[in-house]
Amino acid sequence: MIVKLNDTNFDKLTSSGVTLVDFYADWCGPCKRMNPILDSIAAKLKDQVTVAKVNVDSSPNLSAKFGVRGIPMFALIKDGKLVKKITGSKAESELINFATST
Repeated sequence: MIVKLNDTNFDKLTSSGVTLVDFYADWCGPCKRMNPILDSIAAKLKDQVTVAKVNVDSSPNLSAKFGVRGIPMFALIKDGKLVKKITGSKAESELINFATST
């Protein structure tokens, strides 16, 4: 299951454990193409990593906080702290390696 994050619930829902956050927009074609990959990762890593999405248009404060310059952008958050981030469409295997490298 993919969790929807926004300015209100972000800190609470990323405060413990590992979260892979997808910063996206509804109008972004590459972002839409990532959806089935993210669904697959959420199922495969459900006991290790929470997969979450932030709509950059709805949550501009989070976008600014994480320095989103291009989308899709993926941020790896561990216990509320940014570990690393990458931008652009990625293969499933690349995102799994990114998400499990903490």
